[in-house]
Amino acid sequence: MKKIALAILFAGVSLMAADGKALTTKCVACHGANFEKAALGKSGIVKGQKAAAIEASLKAYKAGTQNKAGMGNLMKGQVATMSDADIKTVAAYVAAIK
Repeated sequence: MKKIALAILFAGVSLMAADGKALTTKCVACHGANFEKAALGKSGIVKGQKAAAIEASLKAYKAGTQNKAGMGNLMKGQVATMSDADIKTVAAYVAAIK
């Protein structure tokens, strides 16, 4: 029974990681494949941030209440179509990148 539960948990985490990677395809042009770049030479580096901070930041960009380094309008457009679940998935994926 424990093996089945662990297999299901692992499969769920793997799917979440796959979904997170798929959801970040438009992000890598500015932030880099491992989120190691300062987007357009302006933003802070996302890699190394905690999931909660990334999620809060993305939600604030989506709401139009955040404009770090003048990136508010650009980021608002990038996250406009993301659901809260998408944002949570992206935040968890990016935070897990080593």
